[in-house]
Amino acid sequence: MQTLFQDLRYGLRMLLKQPGFTLVAVIALALGIGANTAIFSVVNSVLVRPLPFANPDRLAVIWQSTPQENSFREAVAPANFLDWKDQNTSFEQIAAFREDNFNITGTDRPEQVPGSRVNPGLFQVLGVQPLLGRAFQDGDQDSPSVVISKG
Repeated sequence: MQTLFQDLRYGLRMLLKQPGFTLVAVIALALGIGANTAIFSVVNSVLVRPLPFANPDRLAVIWQSTPQENSFREAVAPANFLDWKDQNTSFEQIAAFREDNFNITGTDRPEQVPGSRVNPGLFQVLGVQPLLGRAFQDGDQDSPSVVISKG
């Protein structure tokens, strides 16, 4: 144990004698630790931790593609979605969503918030329920309705 303390004191003295080297070493360590933390956070949330939905292994995202226009991951047009939903024989249920930005007004300054436009069946397809209130119902598509998330 005594030699360990001697080695630590010697290493500390050498680092204090060469501040340029010490600074480079500390920066390299900080960058390495930061990069590893960021990569672990992404891998953990995307690959390790399961999705917060019932039966996530049974979910699929369907995209529309137009090879003539060299576009392979387009949002599905509403008319196509309705046709696919009516002609569906492969999936238990189908729901649609589209990410969008919304303006909230009624205060001093309007604020733009990210969100999604969804059809009423999305919550049932994902197998989730709101913490408060209720999810969308079929009649809600005729009038503006909102579900607010905590995230």
